[in-house]
Amino acid sequence: MATTSIADRFSTSTARSWLDRLWASIADRGRDYAAVPAQSIAPAERARLLARDLLSGRGEASGAARARELLGVLQGLDDAERLAFCRDLATQYLPDTGALRQAAEAYLAEPTPSRASALADAAEPPRQELLRRMNQAQGGTAALVGLRQFVLAALRQHAELAPLDSDLRHLFASWFNRGFLELRRIDWNTPASVLEKLIRYEAVHEIQGWDDLRRRLAADRRCFAFFHPALPGDPLIFVEVALVRGLSSAVAPLLVEAVAPEQDADTAIFYSISNCQDGLRGISFGNFLIKQVVEELKQELPQLRQFATLSPVPGFRRWLEKRADAPKDLADLAPLQAEITRLAAQYLTDPTGRDPVARFHLGNGARLERINWMGNPAPRGMQESLGVMVNYLYDPDSIEANHEAYATGGRVARSATVDALLR
Repeated sequence: MATTSIADRFSTSTARSWLDRLWASIADRGRDYAAVPAQSIAPAERARLLARDLLSGRGEASGAARARELLGVLQGLDDAERLAFCRDLATQYLPDTGALRQAAEAYLAEPTPSRASALADAAEPPRQELLRRMNQAQGGTAALVGLRQFVLAALRQHAELAPLDSDLRHLFASWFNRGFLELRRIDWNTPASVLEKLIRYEAVHEIQGWDDLRRRLAADRRCFAFFHPALPGDPLIFVEVALVRGLSSAVAPLLVEAVAPEQDADTAIFYSISNCQDGLRGISFGNFLIKQVVEELKQELPQLRQFATLSPVPGFRRWLEKRADAPKDLADLAPLQAEITRLAAQYLTDPTGRDPVARFHLGNGARLERINWMGNPAPRGMQESLGVMVNYLYDPDSIEANHEAYATGGRVARSATVDALLR
């Protein structure tokens, strides 16, 4: 699938704008038919009543009006009131116990496809339908993503919110299906409102203002992002790419220097991948993003021969310090280079998949290609991984085979260089 053209973007944004105006018009007309709770009622109670009315109503126009009213009330709640509303959603909108028991007993007596479907229908909590109806309002998707962000932050202290989180994650997995996502290239001509979000959302190598961002969008770089029609100005995830000669072993040159003229590059280095929406945690976009960007770059720059990452190893130092055989004095690292590099190879090929970045790339079908000593000596790199960075190679001819081997048997595809470290 090609990146979205300017005409396509105009068409998409125009269609979305038209749809938003349509729903706003329907909500306006439905206001006369919706019994909206009085403004004098306390906001938290008003939100609770609106939610019940929204679920029990049947009219499309009145439902759109109630949904809009509910989102407006939620926006004004403080944290305590929002928590009470979320707790009500999580604990009160439960499946009908009698209907669920009856459907379960019918399925156990005769496990047919139709009875399995009836059981699934009976098991779905009314909460999911309420969330779907909340999504009818203009801005509903963004509001629900924000609601899940709040729920995720509160879960540790409020485990009773887990059912609400589960339902939101279930719905988002469908609403943010890959088929709905748009891949766009980001460059210096992209609207400033989007560029500002790149500075804010960059999670791997902080962007130091507009000059730094301009450097990262120069001719020897590429940046791609996934967007969703319901969040047209908000990237979901973006990747930064440097066009270089050969595999890069250190990140600092990629951040501050012009690496190679575009026409001379033979390698694309993915040096930063950032998820932008905390409320979409657990909804995977990165695997699709990298593979699609590889295809985009192959078409645009056919001279490219290698596609690889330069990735952090965020859990390595913590893992190393817990090992009995680990070096005890980490103040002077130079004499420990061989030992630490060997242990990094051992850590990254562990079948339990402790490292989240390794698990992500290996699960995508990449090959563990090279371990780079002092690839990132910045404070964060030293704190997380003693400066170690890793190249994961995305070979289009072996991605699927590597993915299957890792997914089914935990086998880590690795180069002869890494094998030598392990021996």
